[in-house]
Amino acid sequence: MNLHNIASGVISAVNPMQTWTIQASTGSTTSGDGRRVPTYADPLEVTCQAQSLQYNDIAQMDGLNVQGIKSKIYLNGHFNGAVRAQGKGGDLLTDPLGNVWLVVIVLETFPDWCSLGVVLQDGS
Repeated sequence: MNLHNIASGVISAVNPMQTWTIQASTGSTTSGDGRRVPTYADPLEVTCQAQSLQYNDIAQMDGLNVQGIKSKIYLNGHFNGAVRAQGKGGDLLTDPLGNVWLVVIVLETFPDWCSLGVVLQDGS
């Protein structure tokens, strides 16, 4: 049972679902000057919902020493923050305004959906 689909129908009356783009991390390559450059899969459109962080979410992200503008995203599927065993960094989400958000932590994960802690990137 996908509880996210059930709840999102009600929540969408107040906070509508939006179409974002996600690029899943595929690891990294080494550039000619020796720097590690992250690589990403082709962009995918996903329907998701941004919400404010709750106290427990803030505590988890503070434990990672994450600075900047933070948010919580609910979406169908599974996406990642850092997966060191696979050599992957965080996935990237792009909102409808073109802002890029880095997935820094998976806050909740279920068979059909997840919630992600994201931080706004500055384009550098």
